[in-house]
Amino acid sequence: MRGWASGGGPAAPVEVTSDSVQRGDVIQIGGRPCRITDLLQLPGGAKRLRFESGELLTMHARTRLVAVRTLRRW
Repeated sequence: MRGWASGGGPAAPVEVTSDSVQRGDVIQIGGRPCRITDLLQLPGGAKRLRFESGELLTMHARTRLVAVRTLRRW
């Protein structure tokens, strides 16, 4: 499934882990898309994600989520 991000660029779903999650990724939580604005590294490989809404989510080292990521062309 491919589409267009709200910023106008092409987007694709990707599986993310605490190692690969990035600012700008959009994760659907409770049926609502949430864009990551900040990441904080935690002990044990975990990360704390901060969303545009101000909500926080702790992503443990073995957690896998599907996110929509804007494709970057270099």
